[in-house]
Amino acid sequence: MSIFKSMNISATGLTAERLRMDIISKNIANANTTRTLAGTPYRRQMVVFQEQGDNSFEAMLQRATGNASVGNGVEVAEVVEDQSDFKRVYNPGHPDADDEGYVLMPNVEVVTEMINLMTASRSYEANVTSMNTAKSMAMKALEIGR
Repeated sequence: MSIFKSMNISATGLTAERLRMDIISKNIANANTTRTLAGTPYRRQMVVFQEQGDNSFEAMLQRATGNASVGNGVEVAEVVEDQSDFKRVYNPGHPDADDEGYVLMPNVEVVTEMINLMTASRSYEANVTSMNTAKSMAMKALEIGR
């Protein structure tokens, strides 16, 4: 595996984790949004990752013979909405309250989102460290050649 391939894998991780942090931030920002353009409360979103696929003939042949190298990184497969139920909160003075005084609130738990944000941040930092290590190794290899 080349040094540039390891940097590329880290770069895909950085891109994916940045999008994950953006979606988590969007969830936190909309934790109290009771009305979207669709007329429903905001629905929590989640990012689904998958390994980047290499469907070239060479890659398929290497996988079939068991000589496949390290993967190609990660990519975002899709952003899905959490289909769990909305929270019902009694607030008769709210403009979106029903006849009984209950308001449907988004299915966003801020504590859960903060934990997910910390995890995404740590993953991002790990990818930065990996990329810096690969860069340092390349620099040391160039110094050996002098």
